[in-house]
Amino acid sequence: MHVRRNSHRLLAATAVVALAIGLAGCGTSDDNKTATSSSGGDKGHVTISGQNFPEATLVADMYDELLDHAGYDVTVKLVGTRDVYMAKGQFPGSIDVVPEYLGGVADYLNTLANGSNAKPVSSPDVDKTLQAAQKLANAKGITLLTPSEATDANAFFVTKKYAQANNLTDLSSLKGKSVVLAAAADCKGRTDCAGGLEQTYGIKISKVLGLGFATDQTYQSVLKGESQLGETSTTDGSLDAQGLQLLPDDQGIQPAQNLLPAVSTAFLAKHPDVKTILDKLSAVLTTDDLVKLNGEIGNERKKPADVAEDYLKSKGLLD
Repeated sequence: MHVRRNSHRLLAATAVVALAIGLAGCGTSDDNKTATSSSGGDKGHVTISGQNFPEATLVADMYDELLDHAGYDVTVKLVGTRDVYMAKGQFPGSIDVVPEYLGGVADYLNTLANGSNAKPVSSPDVDKTLQAAQKLANAKGITLLTPSEATDANAFFVTKKYAQANNLTDLSSLKGKSVVLAAAADCKGRTDCAGGLEQTYGIKISKVLGLGFATDQTYQSVLKGESQLGETSTTDGSLDAQGLQLLPDDQGIQPAQNLLPAVSTAFLAKHPDVKTILDKLSAVLTTDDLVKLNGEIGNERKKPADVAEDYLKSKGLLD
């Protein structure tokens, strides 16, 4: 399957069947997030799912808090990959709401509809990507709500020392330079990875080290000088503390990956207020917010649920 979103978040084919069975019967382990039900629930029941990496867990917790506060009885069941909650009968079906990434869900639904070799429908243009994604989502019984400004796209970093020594302010600043790139194993040739860096930015990638997306091995490779450029995401909250910095994608090789709620169309028809509730979060959530909140989880070891609650209160969304 051609995937333009971070592959580490999407691919776990060998576990799909087992996880799908687990999703139907229970939540994930305590290491991520267990199934939870709120008190009250006079507006009815809602089930939230999604992937169980920290950022997605954080956003699912925000949805949980908001819907619980509005009077819904909430259950959260997070899983390993998109394939699991998108399996037949899950979402839409037993699952009502999922935090999604615009370009990722657009291209995923496109491959479901048109095959694994289908040309990606995502692009750096948010409106065009949303239009393409919604058409595909409609056919599956899913409604995509308003995208937030918060964007979690692939990104590239260097050490602060390397940036200062070479006067680097963005990826265009690397034009003509030869670098070793530490990144996901499938980075070579991809338009949102090594291929785009070479073709669009004119950066000479002398070697791609397949050390993984935002892994400790990738960080260490750059910090030790084995590679000069590393792959992570725009919401990586760990970089500053490590003496690393992002180089902005100033020529736009990354597809739009704005966070947005995906909701079962049938569920939304019965509970139209869910759009208003979740759109309020999308209206305030920014990329800088996610960087800070991810840092609290990763660097300060705070629980995603606590970080989510504090953030919502700070924005007046739980008043």
